[in-house]
Amino acid sequence: MANIQRSRADQAGSVVRYAVLVVGAILFLLPFYLLVRNGLSTEQDITSPDWKFFPSSLQWGNIVDLFNDPLVPIGRSLLNSLVISVVQTAGVLVISGLAGYGLARIPFRYANAVFYFIVATLLIPAAVTFVPSFVLVSSLGWVSTLRGLIVPGLFQAFATFLFRQYFLNFPRELEEAAQLDGTAYWGTFWRIVVPNSTGFIAAIGTITFIGSWNAFLWPLVIAPDQSAWTVQIALSTFLTAQTINLPQLFVAAGIAILPLGVMFVFLQRWIVEGVERSGISE
Repeated sequence: MANIQRSRADQAGSVVRYAVLVVGAILFLLPFYLLVRNGLSTEQDITSPDWKFFPSSLQWGNIVDLFNDPLVPIGRSLLNSLVISVVQTAGVLVISGLAGYGLARIPFRYANAVFYFIVATLLIPAAVTFVPSFVLVSSLGWVSTLRGLIVPGLFQAFATFLFRQYFLNFPRELEEAAQLDGTAYWGTFWRIVVPNSTGFIAAIGTITFIGSWNAFLWPLVIAPDQSAWTVQIALSTFLTAQTINLPQLFVAAGIAILPLGVMFVFLQRWIVEGVERSGISE
């Protein structure tokens, strides 16, 4: 009798868990449904009080109209965002990774002072640095150029902090084995540490890529010309004080999140593997 009651309790618990998961999945997918539904609708379908799950006539021409819009170079903006995000992500992984490893492993007198200074910069709001950064970039002639958008973001204090904390817990035995073979810090980092930290590096790369892709304020300040617009600046042009182009706004937003979705699907195995193994290969 006790076994029957326990079995029923387990079944009830499973039903509750699955119900919670289904509700969570629906809430998670709801914004994506709205992007697709409204992006393939007319203005009247979106604003109509009579809601339909999908409009009777899907407006696939909204996608063509988006890329043919002469006022909003969405194709060029997507390319700019992709270049900026890829280069900044690679730069952060290399520069912040080396900085974090140096602070964690290479003994020198002012290591803690440098680390505390880097952490202190995290307390400064990014908007405060926009004016001096703009003056510096402008003096170099980098306004409305990819260099002006990329270079200031090649080093990130938060990524350096995370790398340093991670490398402090990295097993010294692996590094000592390489150093006994005569490998210096540089070789140890690239041959031992990096191959055994792919999961953590993928996680930092994912966060950095998403941050670069979604950046808005700095591109808005430094890239007034259409040739240097990012996808976030292009999206903002659909919301003006005079008109709001809802169908193209939803289509553009849906297209803008596709690279992030593809990147996450591609890297999720590495991220999960890194968490499971704590960054150490077997």
